[in-house]
Amino acid sequence: MALILGIDIGGTFTDIVSVETSTREFILTKVPSTPRDFSQGFFNSIDKIMEMTEASAGDILRLAHGTTVSTNCIIEHKGSKIGVLTTKGFEDTLIIGRGTRSKMYSLFNDPETPVFLCDRQRFIGIDERVDYKGGVLRPLNEADVVEALDILVEREGVQAIAVVYLFSFLNPTHEIRTEQIIHERYPKMKVSLSSTINPMFREYERMCITCFNAYIGTEIESYINLLEEGLAKRGINVVLQVMQSRGGITNSTMCIEKPVVTLLSGPAAGVVGAMFVGKAAGGAASGRENLISFDMGGTSSDVSLIPKGKATLSLEGKIDRYPLRQSMMEVSTIGAGGGSIAWIDAAGVLKVGPQSAGSDPGPACYNRGGDEPTVTDASLVLGYLNPESFAGGAISLNLELSQKAIQERIAKPLDMDLYEAAAGIHRIVNNNMADQIRLVSVYRGFHPNDFSLIAFGGAGPVSAGRVSELLSMKEVIVPRNPGVLSAFGLLVADIEHEEVGTLVGQADKVDPEDITKKFRSLEKICEQKREGIGITSTNLDIMYSAEMRYVGQGYELEIPFPRFEDKLTKKIIQEVVRRFHSAHEAIYKHNAPDSPVEFVALRVVYRQTPFLIPKLREIASGAEGIPKFFRKAYFDEYPDCVNTPIYERSELGSGQIIKGPAIVEQEDTTIVIYPHYAVMVDKFGNLIMTRIND
Repeated sequence: MALILGIDIGGTFTDIVSVETSTREFILTKVPSTPRDFSQGFFNSIDKIMEMTEASAGDILRLAHGTTVSTNCIIEHKGSKIGVLTTKGFEDTLIIGRGTRSKMYSLFNDPETPVFLCDRQRFIGIDERVDYKGGVLRPLNEADVVEALDILVEREGVQAIAVVYLFSFLNPTHEIRTEQIIHERYPKMKVSLSSTINPMFREYERMCITCFNAYIGTEIESYINLLEEGLAKRGINVVLQVMQSRGGITNSTMCIEKPVVTLLSGPAAGVVGAMFVGKAAGGAASGRENLISFDMGGTSSDVSLIPKGKATLSLEGKIDRYPLRQSMMEVSTIGAGGGSIAWIDAAGVLKVGPQSAGSDPGPACYNRGGDEPTVTDASLVLGYLNPESFAGGAISLNLELSQKAIQERIAKPLDMDLYEAAAGIHRIVNNNMADQIRLVSVYRGFHPNDFSLIAFGGAGPVSAGRVSELLSMKEVIVPRNPGVLSAFGLLVADIEHEEVGTLVGQADKVDPEDITKKFRSLEKICEQKREGIGITSTNLDIMYSAEMRYVGQGYELEIPFPRFEDKLTKKIIQEVVRRFHSAHEAIYKHNAPDSPVEFVALRVVYRQTPFLIPKLREIASGAEGIPKFFRKAYFDEYPDCVNTPIYERSELGSGQIIKGPAIVEQEDTTIVIYPHYAVMVDKFGNLIMTRIND
């Protein structure tokens, strides 16, 4: 037996997928997440899957992980105590930010920059200066560095230091020497250099991401070490792989060196899984080209636009409301999940979320002390969930507690019937998620009707039919194992490493030789790190791209370069400019072909498909499905509860069609087929849900 494991930790559940490499058999399960110590949920999932498969530690050949530890660390403000060394005179860069106000008419002067990262007294200016061309105006004053270090370490007790000097992305020598001085005096001190973390112009954004890296570094290192120690104790001798924000896998060592790459780890894995399923959905050779991934879990809902089969990458991401300038999958997140709490505001209006009951105490029906009504409680009251087999039987749901919570907190205060109140909770959360999808599609010039909705997560397939109806979408695709698709995405993601560097120049004036040299220098760094990350020279894919904009613009687009051999030519640069104009038109619905275009940065990505990757198995064909039983369920289309057929997904065959209203149950989720909808089972076991005319 040889297994590969994917483990994704969410706010409510920890999901694990095991694939036996020879038979391609999937075994999956969920365990409750352990927010006080996420590593405990990680090991609980491994222990459970090994018990289910009867595998030994030596049978595990590969293990990939998606984590929310770094994101939670920032959101909860639980990072390291850091100090910042910066060019003298620029100590207030992080505090001032861009000087803009996102809420123009707010009467409250709350900070718009991440001032929680570091108190003002721990920003210390160093006498040094590099000019805008990379020339040294003032050499590094090493005595300043030593004095600042003693203040930060001895008096302030910092755990990590961020070094952000002006124009260090053009000439990093001062930052490199500063790191050497730090380690000479304090060998174990964690140091983040802006010239390594984000060697690009715009000092505020560069300082933000460098400080974030320092802030979460100790937490990530402790977490990774805890996992690796636990794996070693269990005799599982594999390199721990971790999902990065841009959708590629790296190893644990790189995560410790540059922890900011993990800030969108979990959601990115879900998008990768959605793309993999979409390519094969329906049984067509090309699959679905335009997709919107819809991942609704216990705490939040993540949505991503995937036009023409490729996820949208953002160069200007955000964490909370703060800039996080790195290449990352564009995922929109709101506080809408199964654990989202329903409540009534001061005006007597029913609201849902963003507060969540999480997994501890969880929804009222978990019977763990929670007494507030949630979306999961509403789903149980409406008859959509089976109280005996929720999450594969890991949790038994108490219907009476759900009824009591909704009746006392929602129905009675609003003078509503119990079912009306539960249905109202669903309508609100569904509309919230439909608005979220509009943000990533309609607001960018795409119509949802041109896209298929891939619904996954533990709660996604319950709401997907209603959400697609609100958006007039053509179909919903429910993968074979939707509740653990993010964990599956970890196993099909490519191993990746990227390096980026600044090169500013107008496209029609820049010397192609300068671009070639910059690409080669970035490629050299990738080559040095390749083996440590687990990328071999066999079937290696090297991609080159540039961040480009119209001269005078304040934002950039990443444009891929065509393949070239020894060096670039002006003809290749002209082709890249043409691609930029086309991309600008596609994204913003306008372009200016006669306006000058400039390069801002260059990027090299090393990518390789893992040596062990699961493949989708075809299922046997099936005739007319037979419900395993019936259950009363409430739908808006009917005045009362209706006797609804309940199907077991494992018993459905290829080609089978089920008309709604109906419910399909499986270990990791529940699929609700609403009235006027039907599902067709494709050859890979995906459910294709479409609206029908009765």
